[in-house]
Amino acid sequence: MLQLEVGFKSRVNFMDIAEVSRLSGLAPSALRYYEKIGLIQPNGRKGLRRQYAKKIINKLNLISLARMAGLSLNEIMTMFNESDELSIDRYLLAQKASEIDVQIKRLQAIRDSLNHVASCPQSDHLQCPSFQQLMKSVKPCSP
Repeated sequence: MLQLEVGFKSRVNFMDIAEVSRLSGLAPSALRYYEKIGLIQPNGRKGLRRQYAKKIINKLNLISLARMAGLSLNEIMTMFNESDELSIDRYLLAQKASEIDVQIKRLQAIRDSLNHVASCPQSDHLQCPSFQQLMKSVKPCSP
């Protein structure tokens, strides 16, 4: 005897929060937080578990990529329109790319300085002219 299960189709088209967490690499608490701030929306619940459409993985990948680029969650929210479709602010991305260029240049200078200090023949680094120049270029950090 064949039994039909009510709601079978919805189980095929949706994933619960545990599966989304596993596939996205994000903790369930992160998913709940994204939901709380309105960045993502579940499609409902099955029992106590949130259910998400399979397309949520693409959105979470975009969110992760934007986070790696240094965008805030508020900035990321502006990347999606009212229909939850991708609507990228190209000016914002160009601005972030410029900020990353500045960071890269700063980090390259730090790397080069560290390599110089590591291979400096001076027994006392404070006597090394290059190290002294590096020390003068550094702005004091606030406590």
